[in-house]
Amino acid sequence: MTTNDDMNLKQKLSKESYEVTQHAATERPFTGKYDQFFEDGIYVDVVSGEPLFSSKDKYDSGCGWPAFTKPIDRADIKEKRDSSFGMERTEVRSRNADSHLGHVFTDGPQDRGGLRYCINSAALRFIPKQDLIEQGYGQYTQLFE
Repeated sequence: MTTNDDMNLKQKLSKESYEVTQHAATERPFTGKYDQFFEDGIYVDVVSGEPLFSSKDKYDSGCGWPAFTKPIDRADIKEKRDSSFGMERTEVRSRNADSHLGHVFTDGPQDRGGLRYCINSAALRFIPKQDLIEQGYGQYTQLFE
């Protein structure tokens, strides 16, 4: 049964963003708009606007999805065991909206903690550094000073 919240989300999000965030789908590698995108700013949950990742922690892992070494604040994400498709992985979800974001792996840059947060572009919205205050994320300008 479809709820009003679900219907609102379907209208608000692209089909791909809806499937990724609500049904744990995965966008095809190398197709997401943030895979090879490296401007200064933060990435927020496309559903709720929760701040998730900073461009300061983004790197090109070559995996085909945006990769980050850490979230802005670990308290803003949830991790859960994912044994789908015969693999053992750790799923990453947003704390408040419970949106599926992607997975975290232990093959990231060792000098930056060793983690690789492999995140679907479709789960994210980018807020450029120069728009942080205007869009209500002023407290994150300090990340770029």
